[in-house]
Amino acid sequence: MEHVVTVIVELAVLATAFTVVERLFRGVQAPDWFRRPDAKTDLGYYVLTSFMSRGFEAAVVFAVVAAVALLGGASLAEIDRWLANDGVALAPEFMRDAVSSLPFALQVLVGLAVADFTFYWGHRLFHVKPLWYLHAVHHSPPTLDWLSAVRSHPIDDAIMAAIQTVPLLFLGFDPAVFVAITPIIAVWSVLSHANVAWDMGPLKYAILTPRFHRWHHTSEEEGIDKNFAGLFPIWDIAFGTWYMPDSLPTRFGPGETPVPAGLWRQLLYPFRQPRPGEALARDIVGAGSRGA
Repeated sequence: MEHVVTVIVELAVLATAFTVVERLFRGVQAPDWFRRPDAKTDLGYYVLTSFMSRGFEAAVVFAVVAAVALLGGASLAEIDRWLANDGVALAPEFMRDAVSSLPFALQVLVGLAVADFTFYWGHRLFHVKPLWYLHAVHHSPPTLDWLSAVRSHPIDDAIMAAIQTVPLLFLGFDPAVFVAITPIIAVWSVLSHANVAWDMGPLKYAILTPRFHRWHHTSEEEGIDKNFAGLFPIWDIAFGTWYMPDSLPTRFGPGETPVPAGLWRQLLYPFRQPRPGEALARDIVGAGSRGA
C-alpha cells in the first residue's frame, strides 16, 4: 500500500509541475498532455513501469551480471555479496580502491558519464533492426511531452538498464553511487521529453536539453538517427551524430514503422514481425534500414 501511495504522489507532483512548465514555456503548439487521445496509453506505461518493469529490469541486470561474473571465474558467493549490497566484489580490488578514493560527488559524476557512454552506444544499437522494433514503441507518440518519456517497452528498458549498470559494477562503483544516479537519470529523462524549447545556451554542449532530444524523436528526415546521448551531448559531438539547429521539429513518431496504438498492442508489436528471411526480402524491395 505504501508503494501505491508513493506512485500516486510521484505522478501527481510530476503532472502538476510539468503542466505548469509546458504551458508557460510551450515549445510547439500541441494539446496539454491530459487532452491528447493517447494519454491513457502513457499512463498505462507509467503504472506498468512503477509496479512491474522495475523488478523485471533488476532481474535482467542481475542475470547478466551473474552470467558475466561466472564466465569470468567469480564464485556464487561473490555474486551473493553483490546482491546483498555488501561491497562490489566483482571488480578487481585496485579498481574498487581507485573509485572509492574519489570524493563521492565525483564518483557520481564519473558514474553518470560512464553510464551515459554505454547508453549512447546501446541506444544506437536499438535504432537498428531487429532491436528497432522494441525501441520504435518509445518513438511512437505523435505528440511529444513529459509523459511520453514513460512509453517504453519493458524489454527495451531492461536491456538498456543492463547496458548502463553492468559496466559500472565491474568497474567497482559502490551501490550508493547507483542509488544517487538512478533518480538523476529518471528525472532528466522526463525533462528531456517536455514540450519546451529550452536549449540552455552555451550549456547545450555539456548537458542534454529538451530541444536536443526533440530532434532525436522527430520523423523529419534531417533529425533521423541523431542525438543519441541521454545526458551528455559530448558523445554525439565526438561520434558525428549531433544535430541542434535553432528551430524545433514539429513532426514526431516512428516514421514508416507501423507501431499500433494502445498499450497491449504495443507490448506485443515487436514479436509480430516477419520471419528473418521475409524481413530481409521486404527491406531489399523496400527502402532503408529502419524506415524512420
